[in-house]
Amino acid sequence: MQLALGDVVQMRKTHPCGSDKWVIIRTGADIKIRCQGCGRIVMLDRPEFEKRVKKILEHSPEQEG
Repeated sequence: MQLALGDVVQMRKTHPCGSDKWVIIRTGADIKIRCQGCGRIVMLDRPEFEKRVKKILEHSPEQEG
């Protein structure tokens, strides 16, 4: 899975705030994501993140250029 900072992903489960859209703010062995609904930041290890992600909704503008 190709990930970049600023990508918007949809997770399989919704967050308690009701949103299922998250922005990637750190990549590496761990992935840090921020909820677009409430702003909560969560860090997951890469295998756990890849298991929980449903799809990539938007790619970051830097990656497309």
